[in-house]
Amino acid sequence: MEFEDDAFVLDARPHGEAGAIVETLTAGHGRWAAHVAGGASRRLKAILQPGTRVRIAYRARVSDQLGAARLEAEGEGASALFDDPLPLAALASAAAVVAGALPEREPHPGVFLAFEALSKALESPEIWPAVLVRFEMGLLAELGFGLDLSRCAATGTLEDLIYVSPRTGRAVSAAAGESYKDRLLTLPPFLLGAQGGLRPGDIGAGLALTGHFLEASVFAALNRPLPPARARLISRLDAQARL
Repeated sequence: MEFEDDAFVLDARPHGEAGAIVETLTAGHGRWAAHVAGGASRRLKAILQPGTRVRIAYRARVSDQLGAARLEAEGEGASALFDDPLPLAALASAAAVVAGALPEREPHPGVFLAFEALSKALESPEIWPAVLVRFEMGLLAELGFGLDLSRCAATGTLEDLIYVSPRTGRAVSAAAGESYKDRLLTLPPFLLGAQGGLRPGDIGAGLALTGHFLEASVFAALNRPLPPARARLISRLDAQARL
């Protein structure tokens, strides 16, 4: 089995004395793991950072075998963010969530394109936190757990949607949710459309919303916690009052 594809590095771990097992998100083949010879070398270590854009050339004798890959960097990738640890942490978080959530060897071209868009947005400090929340929402939808924020689940109204049911993932209006609002998740307005500007607390509410459903619907079924890289990002955002 052989293929070449565009990809992003999701994770790399040492294997043997000089190699590495590398997880990638490919454009046409989904999440794909491969052995990379020399992965422990100084030259390749710079490439094998989460979020680095690469061209992968993969080869295996049989389709269900862990094959070998050759990786060539395309662009600066994660190295372009080294002077700003916060977007670098966001890139690591997104890579870890994708690596943990996506099934292996199942094409998800939409996730690849969304990851590509997120990596470009990380160069813009004023927009990337909101793009990250939307990225996680899109990942949930791709996996079959999309949120329904179109109308109130209880009354059908399109107005004053400020909550989300933690059980169904459907929006709830202020009036319908008043009597049990302490049990509902906050719905930040920016998730309802382009006209919803960011207010203080919206990013924290958005990440709490996506985090709840990632944990309950995706990672719990895999018997895994949410990735530590995501918790580290939220701690950094909180420390910088970005939530």
